[in-house]
Amino acid sequence: METQEQKELIRKHPNYRLIFMNEAELREELKDWTREQLISWLCWNDPNGLYRDEDGMAEVGRIMTYEEGVEYIMRQVGDGG
Repeated sequence: METQEQKELIRKHPNYRLIFMNEAELREELKDWTREQLISWLCWNDPNGLYRDEDGMAEVGRIMTYEEGVEYIMRQVGDGG
């Protein structure tokens, strides 16, 4: 069982804090992110995904766009991570 202090630490962790945002806050937050930051978060949240350029090229012959990265994060956060 998590203590309140542990919950606060999780909320402050950059990778976890997105999960606590509503859709509008999340979209606003992601406006300032680079494509590399999107990729980093996506790889952390879903290590089996095809987010890195080399993985995308090898598996599907193309790389993920910035816009796709934003939508993937929106979907993953909306689905509970």
